[in-house]
Amino acid sequence: MSRINTNVTSILAQRVLNQQQMSLQSTMEKLSTGLQINSAADNPAGLIASQSLQSEETSINAAIGNAQRADQVSNIAEGGLQEISSMLLNLQNLVSQSANTSGLSADEKNANQLQVDSILQSIDRIASTTSFQGAKLLNGTFDFNVTSQSSLVSDFQINAAKLAYNTPRAVQVVVTASAQHGSMFLSLGGTGLDLASAGARFQFELGGAAGSQAFTFASGTSLASIASAVNTFRGVTGVSGVASGNYLHFDSTTFGSSQFVSFKLDNAGGQTGGLHLASGTNENALKATGGTTAFASMTNPIRATGQDVGAIINGIAATSDGTTANINTDFLDLSLNLTNSGAQTLQTINAFSITGGGAQFNLGPQVDMLNKVSIGIGNVATRNLGSNSLGYLSSLASGQSNNMVSGDMSTAQDIVNAAISQVSNLRGRIGAFQSNVIQPTINSLGVNLENTTAANSAITDTDFASATSDLTRSQILVQAATQVLSIANSQPQSVLKLLGG
Repeated sequence: MSRINTNVTSILAQRVLNQQQMSLQSTMEKLSTGLQINSAADNPAGLIASQSLQSEETSINAAIGNAQRADQVSNIAEGGLQEISSMLLNLQNLVSQSANTSGLSADEKNANQLQVDSILQSIDRIASTTSFQGAKLLNGTFDFNVTSQSSLVSDFQINAAKLAYNTPRAVQVVVTASAQHGSMFLSLGGTGLDLASAGARFQFELGGAAGSQAFTFASGTSLASIASAVNTFRGVTGVSGVASGNYLHFDSTTFGSSQFVSFKLDNAGGQTGGLHLASGTNENALKATGGTTAFASMTNPIRATGQDVGAIINGIAATSDGTTANINTDFLDLSLNLTNSGAQTLQTINAFSITGGGAQFNLGPQVDMLNKVSIGIGNVATRNLGSNSLGYLSSLASGQSNNMVSGDMSTAQDIVNAAISQVSNLRGRIGAFQSNVIQPTINSLGVNLENTTAANSAITDTDFASATSDLTRSQILVQAATQVLSIANSQPQSVLKLLGG
């Protein structure tokens, strides 16, 4: 080269040196930070993917925290219910003791009542004070809010309901099959017994879901008297009787496929007549054909079974027990009890509208209906434990109808049993919510977080084996470029030889 104003070789060497220094700087930055992507220029596509994965990681971590918080809330609620369960068992013991009226003195009965009052007060106190960060858990705060309840719905229990923001959920029931008692008709050809002789006896055994009882009647006994005798034992048999014209109508005391009436004729006593089954669609009417058995040909017991209500709730076929229909889906889990007229008429019932409430948790990385779960926790105060038909636990207090001193102990026991069942069912639902919803969600989110973090790491984290190799290479290349630049800068000096220098 014989030019000195422009040293092209030096310019080339400088450019290469700058490139190698930038490569060395980038490699050292990756090694010092541990990240492959320190700015958008390092990997634009990788940066976008990494930011998306980091967003998912943040959401998953939040969801895990939500699930753990839901588990803590459930633990506190279940702890309060456990104490109430223990007290209800003590209450059951006191009721049973108090029913032994002839074996207890007045002072003992009063002492039992004092204990009952103390238990009832403690249950109310636990119901009103069990809380999580100030939110009451057992006083109805987390029960569902309902409006426009139909008069054909006597009672209901909402276990869970997913509601869109500020959007009520209407509950509609389509009754597709009427609820029926076990039902049959006894016919004597008149309004009373007309046996072969004064010494003859009309004997039969009547049974139901509760038990059975044998009956014996003499000639001249009216249908109304037979019905009265049957009703005396309705608590034993679960069967009641009503005289109507020339028929005696036997009914199971409650509805459902588990209920029945069984009639076994032991001795007709010369009485003519027969037994008639009820119509399949109307329990108050005789079966049109094939449902009559004359006394003379009655050799085996005859049994009539009840029927559960058939229902569709919000498009879901319900499971039924008597007049109670249940559905259990991800969006709606409830049980409702229809009145007799509601359960025995094929119709569409706008049961009620759920407007909000319940304990709501978001257990997924996305805030949407799929990741939302809910559980209803009702008020377990004594005024709410029991039922409309039986009465409530508060009726066992001093001066109330089912107190230990002068109250009805049979009803009191039924109420306590109902309360124990309610609290046990609520504890079971909370336990199932923890074991079948919360814990699997935490486990699944943990795996999801692990995989998402690994994917983000593959994009953003520095591979130190590769980076240290790049560092060595860059250091050597920088040294080489520096040496070349030094040589390039010295080359113009050779022109001096042309000048004879």
